[in-house]
Amino acid sequence: MLDTNVLISLFVFPTEHINRLKRNIVKHQIVICSYVVDETKEVVGRKFPNRLMDLDVFFQSFPFVMPYSPDHFDASDYPTIRDEFDLPILVSAIQEDVDILITGDKDFSAIEIEKPEILTPSEYLNLYG
Repeated sequence: MLDTNVLISLFVFPTEHINRLKRNIVKHQIVICSYVVDETKEVVGRKFPNRLMDLDVFFQSFPFVMPYSPDHFDASDYPTIRDEFDLPILVSAIQEDVDILITGDKDFSAIEIEKPEILTPSEYLNLYG
């Protein structure tokens, strides 16, 4: 599963490192929850408005499944995360039973959880690339 910051890097900042990540992850089932899709549209619209129309093409060409992120859940059923706006992403990853959550958000790195394995793009590439 990909977090918003990784998705934005894939779309807006395709460095060699990010392109290597993309080449590797497309060999697996990619999960992007609806919350991340919505957040990506919002961030791109705000920070890169001239790229917003290209985002549809990107999503249509990128092979992924998109589970629905619940709006309502009991936060006490899930690990604590500093940024409450990241909790729907964590909840979606847990509910979808994904193996790996790839994120550059440091708030996720502080979470003690067995599954999903939470990795930065570099950690993912070092372990699986």
